[in-house]
Amino acid sequence: MWWWMKLFPYPTPRPLELWSPPLEDSGTKERRGPWTSDSLVVCEVDPELKEKLRKFRFRKETDNAAIIMKVDKDRQMVVLEEEFQNISPEELKMELPERQPRFVVYSYKYMHADGRVSYPLCFIFSSPVGCKPEQQMMYAGSKNRLVQTAELTKVFEIRTTDDLTEAWLKEKLSFFR
Repeated sequence: MWWWMKLFPYPTPRPLELWSPPLEDSGTKERRGPWTSDSLVVCEVDPELKEKLRKFRFRKETDNAAIIMKVDKDRQMVVLEEEFQNISPEELKMELPERQPRFVVYSYKYMHADGRVSYPLCFIFSSPVGCKPEQQMMYAGSKNRLVQTAELTKVFEIRTTDDLTEAWLKEKLSFFR
């Protein structure tokens, strides 16, 4: 050991202790840390929409279909706006408002490069530039809960409705093989 190490010993490394305030709504001493996935939930999902999403997830049809959802500001709830059968990405683009956010669950017939066909369920969050910040916050705060409720893994975001094309969707889905 060097002579100066005796004068200024290095402290032994200790594990990092993360502290966070106790949960206010429970009487337990449970703590939240940065590793938890609790996120702000602005709006709940309408029970009727939950059932519609469950049925949509297990549908037998082989055509493209979509469910468009919006936030009901008065009820603080994500509700069904419209449902479409046999709709292409370009037609879906025309159905989305240009200045208001929307959630879309889209069942798409995807042809893989090796000839296989799959029907992935895609969650598309349309958050156009220029919409009100209050709306953007409500939609962004509700997105994670809706994705968890619908049990979807292919989650995409578009900033303009023009981004929603078949080429864009194929590019995004190519990562999933």
